[in-house]
Amino acid sequence: MVDVLGVALGAVLTLVAVAMHYSKGTGWEANDDISQEVIEKRAATVPETEFPEPMNRSIGGGGAPAGAVAGGTEGELAEGGEEEEDAGFDPDAIDDDEVEVYEIEFAKEGETIEIANNENILDMGEEEGWDMPYACREGSCLSCAGHIEEGPAQDYIQHSNNDTLNEDEMEQGYCLTCTAYPTSDFTLETGEQP
Repeated sequence: MVDVLGVALGAVLTLVAVAMHYSKGTGWEANDDISQEVIEKRAATVPETEFPEPMNRSIGGGGAPAGAVAGGTEGELAEGGEEEEDAGFDPDAIDDDEVEVYEIEFAKEGETIEIANNENILDMGEEEGWDMPYACREGSCLSCAGHIEEGPAQDYIQHSNNDTLNEDEMEQGYCLTCTAYPTSDFTLETGEQP
């Protein structure tokens, strides 16, 4: 049968070991937190890039990266040796007497608001209290993309910066609301990406 003395002795020794453990501790100490050091070492191995994050579409195709050379051999610039630079336009450069106001219908929100040609569509939608999609606010991702129902985007807006949409997508009516400024009245579907 069960040896009562053996069980009792085992229980006493176990209680003594537990009591000693809690009175003295194990002597074990946690290692230093090296997570920040690891992150910094990892970041040092990643090359610097010329494009803003997040979600730069040029990595996987779609938009052409800034400074890309079209056609020709390596190192040769297209179209007579001059690199084209489409810097967009500066809405702050519009004089007060040249400011025009347009009616923009937000289809999903079911409302029409007036937006001046020196105000971007995203900011004005947010001022109305609408939850507008966005990420970078620099024209470098597709998070804020919208679709103009009436036709090609170029006929209704100007971008101050567009690093993401190509000509075909703009021809289909897509725009980046964070850098889009109206040049005419139109209907916009927010949250629509090509």
